[in-house]
Amino acid sequence: METQTPTLSRVAVRSLPTREHSVRRAARWTAVGPYVLGVAGILAALIVWEAFSAFGPVSQHHLPPPSVVIPTFLTTLTFTQFWITVGQTMWAWFLGLIMATLGGVAMGLLIGSSKFLRSATHTTIEFLRPIPAVGLIPLAALLFGPRIGAELLIVVYGCFWIVLIQVLYGITDIDKVADDTVHTLRMTWLQRVRYLVLPTLLPYLMTGIRLAATVALILAISAELIVGTPGIGRAVAQAQLNDNPPAMIALIITSGLLGIVVNLIFRFIERKVLFWHSSVRSEVAA
Repeated sequence: METQTPTLSRVAVRSLPTREHSVRRAARWTAVGPYVLGVAGILAALIVWEAFSAFGPVSQHHLPPPSVVIPTFLTTLTFTQFWITVGQTMWAWFLGLIMATLGGVAMGLLIGSSKFLRSATHTTIEFLRPIPAVGLIPLAALLFGPRIGAELLIVVYGCFWIVLIQVLYGITDIDKVADDTVHTLRMTWLQRVRYLVLPTLLPYLMTGIRLAATVALILAISAELIVGTPGIGRAVAQAQLNDNPPAMIALIITSGLLGIVVNLIFRFIERKVLFWHSSVRSEVAA
C-alpha cells in the first residue's frame, strides 16, 4: 500500500491539467460553436442551392445559382439608387413602427386601466386582430394610391395589434398584492406607474416592439411589391418585369439581411433596457 500511494497521487496530478484543458476547450466551443455551426449551415445551403440550380428541374435562368447572384448582390451595393431604395423602405418601416407603438401603448394603457373598457372592447379586439394586414392592400391602394400613406396604413394596422395585446397582457399581470400595497402607501399616480406598472409592463412591451419591428418590415415590402410604393418591394417587381432574376433574388436577399439586422438591433436594445429582469440575467449567465 505504501508503494501504491505515491503512484495514485501522481496519476491524479497528471490528470488535473487534462481536466482543465477539457473544461477550457468546452468553454471555447460553447462561445464559438454556434457561430461555426451557423457559418457551416450557410455554406451547406449555398452548396445545395448551387447544385439544385445546376441539376434541378427549374431552369437556371429563372433560378440562377449563388455564384451568379452573390456577385450581382455585391455589385448592387455600389449603386446609389440601391441605397435610396433601401432608405425608402426603412423610412416607411420606421414611421409605421413608431405610429403603431405609440397608438398601441396609449390604447393599451387606456383600456387596461378600466375593467369596463376591457369588457366593452374585448369582442371588437378579438374580431379585428385576426384580420390579416395584407387584406387591406386593395383598400389602401384605393385610398392613397402608390404613395407612402398606403404603406403606412398596412404597417400600422398589422403592428398596432401586436403592441396593444402585449400591453394588455402586461397590465393584466400586475400583482394584486403589490397593487394593494401601492394604494395602502398612498402613492401618487406617477409613483404607481414608475414603481409598479412600468416594471411589470416593460418586458411585455419590449417583446411586442421587437416582434412588431420584424412584422413591419415584412408588411412594408409586401405593400411596395403589390401597391407599387417606392422601396425594395417595387424594385423586386421591376426586376421581375425586366426578366432579371439575379437582381430580383439579390433584392430578396437584401430583405432577409435587413430582417436579421432589425431583429439583432432590437434584441440588443431589449437586453440593455431589461438588464434587471430575470429572463435577461439568466440568458447572460447561460
